[in-house]
Amino acid sequence: MALTGDNGRGRVRASLPPWIKTTALTIGSIAMTMLGLLFVTFIIGRVMPIDPVLAIVGERASQSTYDAVFLELGLDKPLVVQFGYYIWDVLHLDFGTSLLNARPVSEDIARVFPATLELATLGIIIGIVIGVPLGVVAAARKGSWIDQVARVLALVGYSMPIFWLGLMGLLIFYGILGWVGGPGRVGIFYVDVVPSVTGLILVDAALDGNWDVFKNAFSHIILPASLLGYFSLAYISRMTRSFMLEQLSAEYITTARVKGMSEWDVIWKHAFKNIRVQLITVIALSYATLLEGSVLTEIIFSWPGIGSYITTALLSADMNAVLGGTVVVGLIFILLNIFSDLLYKVFDPRAK
Repeated sequence: MALTGDNGRGRVRASLPPWIKTTALTIGSIAMTMLGLLFVTFIIGRVMPIDPVLAIVGERASQSTYDAVFLELGLDKPLVVQFGYYIWDVLHLDFGTSLLNARPVSEDIARVFPATLELATLGIIIGIVIGVPLGVVAAARKGSWIDQVARVLALVGYSMPIFWLGLMGLLIFYGILGWVGGPGRVGIFYVDVVPSVTGLILVDAALDGNWDVFKNAFSHIILPASLLGYFSLAYISRMTRSFMLEQLSAEYITTARVKGMSEWDVIWKHAFKNIRVQLITVIALSYATLLEGSVLTEIIFSWPGIGSYITTALLSADMNAVLGGTVVVGLIFILLNIFSDLLYKVFDPRAK
């Protein structure tokens, strides 16, 4: 017998598997977040004191040319209709045409984003490999010289201007000592030597077996990546230390020590195990911040990433490029949040 009425619909909803409900809620949350992001970027594009038609045709264009472009862009339609067109274009990865080079913005973003991805990934690896152990040891040896060093490093990382550290790093390690490469992703003699397969020059050089290009690219990326890694290290080590101090003061840790468990097992198998879920959030947020484009770092090191791309577009009033980059950055945050939720279920069975 078919179920009818509100009671029947309630039974049908109740009989749905939990994973279907979770998936539906996740998809709905993503859709609403993206809709809000698109609405904000759409409004920004409309309230900016820049005439998109004049930006395309120029101030010397005739009125007939202006009117033709005005109609072609759909600016004569109501705002609701324009917003619908905007959503449709974004879903098809159409962010319009850049006013600087007359190329599709989506192609420009696909070209510059791998540079930021490579730089941010190496930076977050440095931050995790050094920051997490440093925070754990600082908490386990609270008040010791290691703890003091970790706290000073975190304080300097938060307070020191990144542009100053970048300039000093270039002056010392590139200008004086010559230990690293200069600005840019690769030396001028190695540009376009290896075919671009992934857009990640280190990976492409390794796939091509051209180790001269690999070493040259590594010498260029290590300084800006270390700079970003230091700032992520400061945040990660500080939060790791805070989480570990909370766990090490818990009763179950005292019980484990009374039972004669080794300090290594107490710290790493018990206390650290219980902070992994919290660290996932910290690391994901740090990575997202680096991926959105550390603008000052990319500008100082002439790094052709999405941060410098959005900055250049903003200074040139290229709103298509600015809004396209903003949408991509927002999407990165959303995807990393979803990835964090998935990792929660891996490291914490209670979240399943």
